[in-house]
Order: sequence, then structure tokens, then C-alpha cells
Amino acid sequence: MIRIVIAEDQQMLLGALGSLLDLEKDMKVVGKARNGEEALTLAKTFQPDICIMDIEMPLKSGLDAAEELKDHPCKVIILTTFARPGYFERARAAGVSGYLLKDSPSEDLANSIRVIMDGRRIYAPELVDMAYGNENPLTKREEQVIKLMADGKNTKEIAGQLNIANGTVRNYISIILDKLDVTNRIEAVSRFKENGWFK
Repeated sequence: MIRIVIAEDQQMLLGALGSLLDLEKDMKVVGKARNGEEALTLAKTFQPDICIMDIEMPLKSGLDAAEELKDHPCKVIILTTFARPGYFERARAAGVSGYLLKDSPSEDLANSIRVIMDGRRIYAPELVDMAYGNENPLTKREEQVIKLMADGKNTKEIAGQLNIANGTVRNYISIILDKLDVTNRIEAVSRFKENGWFK
């Protein structure tokens, strides 16, 4: 019997997923969590084989919880509506066994669980395509600049830290905005983060 914990903050979906998986002869839902904190507690209490996590949940996200479960024997499957390369990269770094999208057919979930229990990984095909067609366009120096921008540094502070002129920093920022196809610093940092390019 495959023992499963589900973490999903939308009550109706949590109930539906639980009922759906309980219909499978070889699966049993042993716990349901409404956030990442509860998911961690249930994973430690019930020692499930599989933990299915949504990403955006209160208190602790599914990705935060997955990172904490990295050394736990239970296998983590991310089940989300978000097909974002940054989330996918973070999930892979956390060692998740699956990353599936909620708009997939319901029978795919049960089949994926069985495949994952056999020791394989399953990622939604659109994410794999996105991850490989999604190279960071910035040079090393531009990366240094955007990291300092993300830390809230202004032009003068960035120039001081990198030992370059203010005008050079402004040029770098202009190139960064252009390469990331955004109009301001906040959007640039957000786009860079979304794509999982902050290392």
C-alpha cells in the first residue's frame, strides 16, 4: 500500500485529491495538510511513501517544505498550476521526484505515483522544454550588478562595491533591462528570480 500525505491550501481541491487517490486499490491517503508547516509535521508523524505538495501555501511554501524533506525517506511530488522555470529549478535542486501540473488528467497523478515509487522521476514535459530553452542571458558582471540591485543597493553603492564608475553601472543596468525585456529594476530582479537564475 502506497501511503500518501497531500498538502494543498484549497480545501475543495484537497478533499477531491484525497478522495480520488483513496479510490486507487494500492493507495491510502494518511494525512491532509493545508500548508507546508502541517505537511512537514504529517510527514514526520506518518512516515508516508509520497508527499504531494502545492507550491504557494501559507506559513511555508511547498518548495520550502520539499527542501526540508530532502533527506527524508518520503518522495516529494510538486503538484501546481505554476509552470515557472524558477520553481522547477528549485524543485529539482530540492530533489523532488515529480513536478506535475494541475491541469493534467486526473489518472496521470496515480500513474505518476506508481512510476515514482519504482524509483523514476516524472516532470511535466512543458517544464523540461522551458528549462532547457531558458538560458540566463546576462554576463557574469551583469549578474553581479543584478544581485546587488536585488540587495537594494543604489547606483552609487553598486559602483563602490564593484570599483567601477556610476556611469558604467547605469550602462550595465540599461543592458540588463534590455536583455530581460523589462522597464525597471524591480521587474528585472523579479524576472531574474522567476527564472531561477539567482544562484
